[in-house]
Amino acid sequence: MNAAATSCGDELLAVRQLRVAFAQGRALLPAVDGIDLRLAAGETLALLGESGCGKSATALALLRLLPAAGRIVGGEVLFGGRDLLRLPESEMRAVRGGGMAMIFQEPATSLNPVLTVGRQMADVLARHRSLAGAAAQATALELLAAVGIADARRRLGEYPFQLSGGMKQRVMIAMALAGDPRLLVADEPTTALDVTIQAQILELLRRLQVERAMGMLLITHDLGVVAQMATRIGVMYAGEIVEEAPRASFFSAPRHPYTQKLFAALPDLVRRGGQLQTIPGQVPSLSAMPAGCRFAARCEHAWERCRQQSPQWRQVAIDHRVRCHLEDGPLVSGRNAAGPAASGVPLAAAAAAPALLAVDDLRVHFAIRRGVLQRSVGHVRAVDGVSLALARGRTLALVGESGCGKTTVGKAILQLLPASGGSVRLLGEQLGGPSRRAQRALRRHMQMIFQDPFASLNPRLSVGEIIAEGMRAQGGGGRAGRRATNEAAIVAVLQQVGLPAEAAVRYPHEFSGGQRQRIAIARALAVRPELVICDEPTSALDVSVQAQILNLLATLQRELGLAYLFITHNFAVVDHLAHEVAVMYLGRIVEYGGVDEVLRSPQHPYTRALLSAVPSPRLAAASELIRLPGEIPSPAAPPTGCHFHPRCRQASESCRQAYPPPSKLSPTHVVRCHLHPPAGDAD
Repeated sequence: MNAAATSCGDELLAVRQLRVAFAQGRALLPAVDGIDLRLAAGETLALLGESGCGKSATALALLRLLPAAGRIVGGEVLFGGRDLLRLPESEMRAVRGGGMAMIFQEPATSLNPVLTVGRQMADVLARHRSLAGAAAQATALELLAAVGIADARRRLGEYPFQLSGGMKQRVMIAMALAGDPRLLVADEPTTALDVTIQAQILELLRRLQVERAMGMLLITHDLGVVAQMATRIGVMYAGEIVEEAPRASFFSAPRHPYTQKLFAALPDLVRRGGQLQTIPGQVPSLSAMPAGCRFAARCEHAWERCRQQSPQWRQVAIDHRVRCHLEDGPLVSGRNAAGPAASGVPLAAAAAAPALLAVDDLRVHFAIRRGVLQRSVGHVRAVDGVSLALARGRTLALVGESGCGKTTVGKAILQLLPASGGSVRLLGEQLGGPSRRAQRALRRHMQMIFQDPFASLNPRLSVGEIIAEGMRAQGGGGRAGRRATNEAAIVAVLQQVGLPAEAAVRYPHEFSGGQRQRIAIARALAVRPELVICDEPTSALDVSVQAQILNLLATLQRELGLAYLFITHNFAVVDHLAHEVAVMYLGRIVEYGGVDEVLRSPQHPYTRALLSAVPSPRLAAASELIRLPGEIPSPAAPPTGCHFHPRCRQASESCRQAYPPPSKLSPTHVVRCHLHPPAGDAD
């Protein structure tokens, strides 16, 4: 990147023509192909792109942490004036952690499960700061306090499995800071976190960067995180950087067709209910890199020169460069031309329509057993009185932090978990009744799409066998159901989700993440359900693949009249796809209403806090973050009164004494909060 970009301070890092390859047999497959980077003190450079573009390989190469098959085959990595690629390993160990530290994407697999937090931090402090004993413990306590961990002394003696996801990520940050690094490499540091924890982590990283004047290399595919954190952005595609720009220029006028497609794939209010733009195909594999522009096969503007000649850098504005053969300025607006489509039945009419699914006062409690006789000493109130209704052709989004009971609700509706109380009715019939034959018939009408398609698909079965297994298990209903197991029916359902017929003979590992999610959807559709419970089906996907799945789900809903219970913490997806929203906190629904009512005019303090924490990819849309102190309480010992009151800045004495009754703000908008007392005729 150009030298002007280092105006934030002294240059920390200069990467020149870095090339990384992976060995496959006797061949070397290029993963990073001649990239240049410059990073200054106090600056944040974001590397943005889809999975498989080479972002993580770049980060690992900087610290020389590539896996066994990885090879650095060319270039320079200058850090503090020294080329790290030419240092002996003994000197490189001092750079890792001491000069340059890394926060990995998944703290659960990066922390040692058999060592306490204190022991792991002590190892880092001994290595990079020669501290031991009481001095090391005091420094570890200071670091844990600096990253916002309460009761740090107790946490030092705990193991990673005893910490929440947000706390594990904070421990990772504390360990990265233990060596007082000048450069921090953060590889997707908030991907698996709730919006509230994500906001806390991003705020923490910003504060620590200012206090320590650190440079930061942020690797992400989340444009909202980039908008909040980055000073400059480099867009990677198939091992190359194709666009680089300062933040303001990048978000106001993206120039490369790939960057514009990423923006167009984002769900937003303008395209609610309509089709999101998608990027056809996928990132080329390492063994099949094109000769010309690597994006040409997926670019609607590509011409013959693009397929034959790799483009060179072109300056389009101050500090804004792009690698593209098209020279007529911005190519497309970055917005989908398709306007919003009809969202189905109006909300008021849907409320009056008969419910396909009716859940009344659902409770799921798990006994806490101790002692030799395993006697019950209490209960975990995972779901504690949830009521909701869902009509045909509608989408109800269930949102909230991890641990609030969303997935438990979905599994209890499907009878995968026994309910402790309440009722679930599907098509007017009670689920969980004594007649196993009747229950089996009802099970065909509802299916589930899980968060991780790779973990939910049997790797030993072909795709055709996976789909046929569901058909045989549920019977499919009558003569048509018996015919459904033949090859034609499997091909039909594959085509319904946009997969070719030959996919039936292949295995799950042969597909990309987005294709595996399509297979999971095909398996669910094979028995012709009327209700589909979607548990975070797009959380692990890139924005371009997410757009494909959301378009598919919307199309299937229009064509088949499916009802979706959509469990998620992605409010952009909720805004695009849902008709109604239910906000859960500690096993109970605290706000319920139409998507416009809840997202545009939230009335519960918890809903407002969730929405304030969502990182927006539109710079002007930033709002004040409502910081929630602490973490969600344990469902084994919920607070008295309103469960949210220990974290609510508007809590009063009545909030501490009694749980609020429902208050109907409109025919379709209900909130449980003492700030909105019910009218005299409320239930």
